[in-house]
Amino acid sequence: MNKITAAITAIGSYVPEYVLSNQVLETLVDTNDEWITSRTGIKERRLLKLDGEGTSYLAIKAAQNLLEKAKLDPKEIDLVIMATTTPDLPVAATGVYVASQIGATNAFAYDLQAACSSFLFGMSTASAYIQSGKYKKVLLIGADKMSSIIDYTDRATCIIFGDGAGAALFEPNYEGLGVQDEILKSDGIGREFLKIDAGGSILPPSEETIKNKQHFVFQDGKTVFKHAVSGMADVSEKIMQRNNLSHDDVNWLIAHQANKRIIDATASRMNVDESKVLVNIHRYGNTTSATLPLVLADFEDKFKKGDNLIFAAFGGGFTWGSIYLKWAY
Repeated sequence: MNKITAAITAIGSYVPEYVLSNQVLETLVDTNDEWITSRTGIKERRLLKLDGEGTSYLAIKAAQNLLEKAKLDPKEIDLVIMATTTPDLPVAATGVYVASQIGATNAFAYDLQAACSSFLFGMSTASAYIQSGKYKKVLLIGADKMSSIIDYTDRATCIIFGDGAGAALFEPNYEGLGVQDEILKSDGIGREFLKIDAGGSILPPSEETIKNKQHFVFQDGKTVFKHAVSGMADVSEKIMQRNNLSHDDVNWLIAHQANKRIIDATASRMNVDESKVLVNIHRYGNTTSATLPLVLADFEDKFKKGDNLIFAAFGGGFTWGSIYLKWAY
């Protein structure tokens, strides 16, 4: 029997209708289009404006898009992994609700949180379940409603983040396609530089924490940028070396869409031509857990069976890594 690998066999996505452009942000904080574009590469981002709807709404839409495109009966799904850093509720897992809502009644489900690396780490997890031979169809969803944790008077963070969701179906492959290798890393030194202070077990919500705006994202931009550039570039270069891949062998770089300069630095270290670097940050900003699957969805028609894809991500914690995958369709 041939070795089982975990291949992506379908992709789905969803972004909200409301567009928050740089021009609109100019009316909210002291910034301008030229400044934002030159430093981040972002032109606009999407926000979920529907009252009473959270991350699950985005995730359900992306999953339904995948099911429709793949003509897949949701009852065939064995497992739903929900990669998110903005769950609907603090306790009840968002993935469980999403699985029920899309009709994946035979699946078990849970949430996975590794900040902006959540989807990448989820790819590793989905792959391991498939390779175990116990599961045939694993649905990995990356979704975040970042607008729910952003202070729109803080120009350091409000220009960066947006809302969105993407989904990927993993299935067994016997042709050697799918996930080939991974390098995943984490370092608790990052805890101080990218975080939300309040709302957890250390500092539960109170009148004071709300008044002090401690439920919004805080980011030490320079420190995070420095670690992200070195972290993503290091593991991406290392995974190429470990698998004897030259820059010519890499068909596509799928990098976390946090900042265009970080993406460029990673590509430069890999010596990968700009034409192979897939970018949609200008349209969506940083959607955290959703960036990687949104890139896959936006450029799905470019991929050919057997293409070598290098995934890279960096997130709060710190968490980071790279995955080498051969495209299966």
